[in-house]
Order: sequence, then structure tokens, then C-alpha cells
Amino acid sequence: MRLAAVLTVASLGLMACGSSDDNDEAVEPGAASAAPASDLKVGLAYDVGGRGDRSFNDAAAAGLDKAVAELGIEKEELSPNASGSDRGDNLRSLAEGGFNPVIAVGFAYAESLEPVAADFPDTTFLIVDDASVKADNVKALLFAEEQGSFLVGAAAALKSKTGNVGYIGGVETPLLKKFQAGFTAGAKQVKADITVQAKYLSQPPDFSGFGSPDKGRETANGMYDSGADVIYAAAGGSGTGVFQAALANKTLAIGVDSDQYESVGDATLQPVILTSMLKRVDVAVFETLEKFANDEEIPAETVFDLEVDGVGYSESGGFVTDIKPQLEELKAKIIAGEITVPTTP
Repeated sequence: MRLAAVLTVASLGLMACGSSDDNDEAVEPGAASAAPASDLKVGLAYDVGGRGDRSFNDAAAAGLDKAVAELGIEKEELSPNASGSDRGDNLRSLAEGGFNPVIAVGFAYAESLEPVAADFPDTTFLIVDDASVKADNVKALLFAEEQGSFLVGAAAALKSKTGNVGYIGGVETPLLKKFQAGFTAGAKQVKADITVQAKYLSQPPDFSGFGSPDKGRETANGMYDSGADVIYAAAGGSGTGVFQAALANKTLAIGVDSDQYESVGDATLQPVILTSMLKRVDVAVFETLEKFANDEEIPAETVFDLEVDGVGYSESGGFVTDIKPQLEELKAKIIAGEITVPTTP
């Protein structure tokens, strides 16, 4: 229908202006480059913090935006309240609105997803970071976070001058412990005697640790005071507070999920962001929507790891350029199976 409308407007314009060669030359280059309209209506439910967290949610948003631009899909986005108590309501609202597939961004949706998926068997639900919901219409998009965290742990150890680094997780869950396990293993792979401090900002069911920059800053200050000179923040929006603490203490920090050197939104913080563990939620969202649009089968579980560049590390700012050969060697060994990265601390 949209295409028909565009063609109608174009035809009227030609009738009014004539059909000479001169008018053909006036057509704007690239005017017909927009993505073709698609029948696909995609609903995406963010986790706490929503679009604009400059981390996990924004990575999902980037994948959705690419699908809109390249696949021509229609989208609807919802964010939960601060406590996340309306996650199930958001999923149900999107399903009732005829959106299919519906994407749940984050493992915290698992509990509320199960009954909603049962009520809407003809709707496909995609959930990021969880494989506990077993239903034919639920597909899990998973990541080898421990592998990417291993590489930034190695980077932290290679850059540390005190032999003391830190890990701050947003909420103490099994998923976030994968980040911790990988980071610690990577740091100790480089320096066996390195000290790795680890703390979490909140405990389930309190998920505020993903959106509390003040908590991130306070916790990071304590770690820096205890000798750490590089801290890995796997804490969503709270990571901004960790970067602020790094700047105040003239130390370094590591971002997560997105390339936070580019997305942090405050140029004064860029010099302290050594690297970021890239978790390519954008790739997972876009590639899965592309398969859906092409009527390709989507597995019950898809794991995005180092081998498919589903995780990795950023190089923005050039701070890891000098140690890239060591990091790439470790990456190759993980892919080859010569190094097995633990998933629990």
C-alpha cells in the first residue's frame, strides 16, 4: 500500500511537470533507495533502562533500527517501569497488538514470558540471554559472554600497573557471573598472581543495579581506593558512574555490550575507557529478524560466540593497539579449543 501511494504521487508529479529529459535530470540521486515495505510487524520490549542506556538495551535498539532501515519492517518499542514489574504486561500488549515476532531483551523476562507465550501460540517470541522457557514459539538468542570477558580481562591485566583489577556486575545472577568468570580467567591467564576484586550493585529480585550510576561510582571508588587501576563494569547504565570514578581517580575502566567509547555520550570520559566487551545483541536481533522476514527456520537456541564475532572487544581510542597481538592470539586459542573459558567464578 505504501509503495502504491508513492507511485501515485510520483505519477501525478510527472503529469504536472511534463515528461521531458530535463525533468528526469532533476530526480534526486538515491531517491528510490529506501527499504521496501515489509509486512513484518516487530515488537521489542526493553529491559530496565530502556533505549538510551548506552549499553545492553541500545545494542538491541541498533539491531532493530537496522531492520527498519534495511528490511522495511514496522516496529513498536516498550520499556518496563523502574522495578520491571510490568514486563509481562508489555509482552502481552505487543502480542495483542499483532506484533510478530516479539523480542524480550534480557533474561529477566523469562518468568513472565512463559505464560504469555502459552496464551499466544501463533506468535513467535525471541528472548535474549535466556534458554529456560521451553516452548515451540520461543527462541533463545544466547552469547558466550565469558569468552569476550576473557579477552578484556587479559587486556586489563596487560595494562594494569598495580597488579590489581576489579569487576563490577549490575545484579548478582548466573549470567553476570559468566562475565566475572571470564574476566578473572583472562586476567589470570596473563598474570597468575593478579588480584581481582569483584562486587555486585544489587541482588535479585532488585534489578536497580543496572540503572544506578551513583552506586556504580561509589563501588568503583572503593575498588580504586583498594588498589585497582582497571575496572570492568558489566552493569548497564550504572557503568557511567564507574567511568566517572575512573576519571576522578586517573585510572581506567572497561565498558560492556556496546562500544562505550563511542556511545558514552560524554567526551571527557572517553580517555578512561580502555576497551569494551562487545556483546553483539545488534547482530543477533538483526540476523534473526532477517531470517524471520525470509521465512527461514530459527533454531530453538542460537549461540553467538567468538567464532562468529558474536562477542569480542572494541579498539576505539587506540588504547589496546599495542596489546592487540596478544589478545588476538588468545582469541585464536579460544576458538581452536586450546583455551576453555569457565562460566562460573
